[in-house]
Amino acid sequence: MSMNSIYKGEVLTLDIYGQSHSESIGVYIKGLPEGVTPDEEKTGAFMKRRAPGQNKWSTPRKEADDVIFEKEGDTLHGYIVNTNTKPKDYASIMNKPRPSHADFTAPMIYGEDASRSGGGIFSGRMTAPLCIAGSIALQQLAEEGITIAAHLKEVAGVKDRSYFDQDPLDEDFKKALEEVASKEFPAVDDAAGDKMKEAIEDARMDGDSVGGIIECAVYGMPEGIGGPLFYGIEGKIAQIVYAIPAVKGIEFGNGFEAARLRGSENNDAFVMAGDKVRLESNRSGGILGGISVGGSCAPIVFDVAVKPTPSISREQRTVDISEKKDTTLVIEGRHDPCIAPRAVPVVEAACAIALYDMILAKKELDA
Repeated sequence: MSMNSIYKGEVLTLDIYGQSHSESIGVYIKGLPEGVTPDEEKTGAFMKRRAPGQNKWSTPRKEADDVIFEKEGDTLHGYIVNTNTKPKDYASIMNKPRPSHADFTAPMIYGEDASRSGGGIFSGRMTAPLCIAGSIALQQLAEEGITIAAHLKEVAGVKDRSYFDQDPLDEDFKKALEEVASKEFPAVDDAAGDKMKEAIEDARMDGDSVGGIIECAVYGMPEGIGGPLFYGIEGKIAQIVYAIPAVKGIEFGNGFEAARLRGSENNDAFVMAGDKVRLESNRSGGILGGISVGGSCAPIVFDVAVKPTPSISREQRTVDISEKKDTTLVIEGRHDPCIAPRAVPVVEAACAIALYDMILAKKELDA
């Protein structure tokens, strides 16, 4: 059975292949408009934000993640050659499913070797091909005046500045959020970022890990994209965001907090700003009825919850599948003490793919 992972949007199709320790990983992209080609320099810069082995809060595994593009008919193929695989790191735990990994469930579908070496296709390494496709979507959206920017909103109880701390259309925060892409650590407030790094380092020294919350905003989104039920923006974005390993939740606007409020407290009032309608607040996250309200009215805003890295160096309880008995394991190898910092550009990529596909579908419908 094929272990490729295929996304079928309204227009775009992504076929992601490879595994954590395979010779190469990549993506076949179909549905791009004629003439669309990747800006390889921008793709390279974007991939560097996700790449491992650059600092103490990411895995020591070093991969340049240089993307090779090839055009094959109407399909764009982007791939990366893996250069630093160490499958022997997993030899001692082949019959011991790692807690909170796919080791136990993957063999139910794909056989015994499905996720044994580095997590296989279930590994966070497979977000690299997702980012290849996302970089192209981001480039195309930028040409239409649409910006997607994310940051670490919270790590280990340490909070960064949030979109909801200021006016919904605050230009200074928009600029600060966009500048995160050029930083080594993806926080708006550098002082908060330093505290987050300390918390991550404390967990690493304890042989443990921490999770985080990523806040993502979409500025300049045209109005009228989306629809009811299965065509809503929330569902389209969530489908791809949940393809990111370690993502355990997503909420739009003020999300679950809305359940604790009265309607009078949660509703966004409409107000005039010159000759344009805008939302006085943006608890809805820039989406009403599954449809974008438009960038001049309010940005699309959502949060993503990322669990702590399950691969930790502490001894953990598990079972020996072959011996059918309780046992323990200690995971060796190279792992992020916190996945969330490197997941920030991945969330941007996932969001970009969903929105670009929806915009392409709207253009085809209007043509």
